[in-house]
Amino acid sequence: MNNVLSDRINSLSTSQTLAMAALARELKSQGKDIISLSLGEPDFNTPDFIKDAAKKAIDENYSTYSPVDGYVELKQAICKKFKRDNNLDYTPANIVVSTGAKQALYNIAQVMLNEGDEVILPSPYWVSYYEIIKLSGGVPVEVPTTVESDFKITPQQLEAAITPRTKMIWYSSPCNPSGSVFSREELTELAEVLKKHPNIYVVSDEIYEHINFSGTFCSIASIPGMFDRSITVNGVAKAFAMTGWRIGYIGAPEFIAKACTKMQGQVTSGANSIAQRATIAAVEADPSVLNHMVEAFHKRRDLVVSLIEDIPGLKLNVPEGAFYVFPDVSHYFGKTLRGTKIENADDLAMYFLSEANVATVTGSAFGNPECIRISYATSEDHLTEALRRIKEVLS
Repeated sequence: MNNVLSDRINSLSTSQTLAMAALARELKSQGKDIISLSLGEPDFNTPDFIKDAAKKAIDENYSTYSPVDGYVELKQAICKKFKRDNNLDYTPANIVVSTGAKQALYNIAQVMLNEGDEVILPSPYWVSYYEIIKLSGGVPVEVPTTVESDFKITPQQLEAAITPRTKMIWYSSPCNPSGSVFSREELTELAEVLKKHPNIYVVSDEIYEHINFSGTFCSIASIPGMFDRSITVNGVAKAFAMTGWRIGYIGAPEFIAKACTKMQGQVTSGANSIAQRATIAAVEADPSVLNHMVEAFHKRRDLVVSLIEDIPGLKLNVPEGAFYVFPDVSHYFGKTLRGTKIENADDLAMYFLSEANVATVTGSAFGNPECIRISYATSEDHLTEALRRIKEVLS
C-alpha cells in the first residue's frame, strides 16, 4: 500500500537504533538470552528529588495545558542553568521547551530550512539528524571523520564543505555515537572559519553535556562572535535519567525561538505539564548531584575500552563523554565468520545479534559505515559478558 502513502514517508528511513532495540526485544521475548547494547538510555532511576517535584506538581493540580514554549518558571531556571554551566546570557524569550530534544531539533529544521538548503553534518552524527533535515527540505552534506582523528572535523574540512547553499552546521558534543568532546580550542578554530560565512547558523546538541570525562565543556555559543548565530539544544533525558519524561529545550536568537514556538503551537503545543515542573528541579540542581552516575559511566568506559582493545582487528578512540564506544570494525569486512560473509558493518551488527546474542547498531546509521556503536549504559556484568561473546564469535 506504499502508493497510498506520501512520498515523504516512503522516503523516510526507520531509526536503526530503535529498529535494533525492537528486534532485540522481540528475540528476548522468544526466550533468547539477548544482551542489548543498542539503546542510549541510562540504566539509573530518575533522582528522588525530581520525582518528588513531579508528585508535588500533581498535588498542586498542574493538569491543564502548559504555555506552548514552556512555563516561565522553567524557562527562567533554564536561563540560570545556561549562565551557570555555559556562560550564556539567555532570557526567557530565547528559550523554547519541547517534547524532548528531538522535537526541538525538528522545530529548528522546519523553521530554518528551505528546499535545497545544505546542512553540514560532521560524521558520525546522531542518527535522526539526517532524516530530520531531509524531511524539512534540506540537503545533508556529510563530512567524514575517522577513528584516527578522534572523529572530529577539522577547520580545513569545514571550509571545504561550505558552498553558497550552506545554511547550517549540526553537531553534538559529547558526540553520539563517538563520545568525542570538542575542546574550546577546537571549537574556536571552527568558529574562525564560520566567521567568514556570517549567514551560516550552528546547531550545538549538548544533551550529553554532563556525561563528560574530559574535565571541561564548551558551548560554541560562548565563543566571541558565535552567540547570535548559534542554537543550543539540551534536555534532561540523559544526564538526569529522564528519557521517558520527554523534555528538551533550546536557547536561540529570539526570532528563531519565536518561530519554533509558532511551529510547535501547530503540532503539539506545550510539553507535558508535570514533566516540566519536575524539570525545574533538575536544571536548578547543582550538577554535582550527577557525580555518582558520571563516575559509573566513566568506570564502564574504561572497562569497555580495555575489553575491546583485547579483541584483534578492532580500532578504537578513547571517548571522553556520553556512554558509547564506536570501534572501527572494517578489519572484518570481506571475511567469512562461521559461514557468514561480512561485507559491511550492517552484516557484522546482525552477525553479533544472531551468533553472540548481542545487539549493537551499525555505524552506517551514523554516517560512518566502517564502525559499530556499542552503548555501555548497562551493568559491568552485562558489558563483560557481551564483549566476551563478541570476542568469541570473532576469533
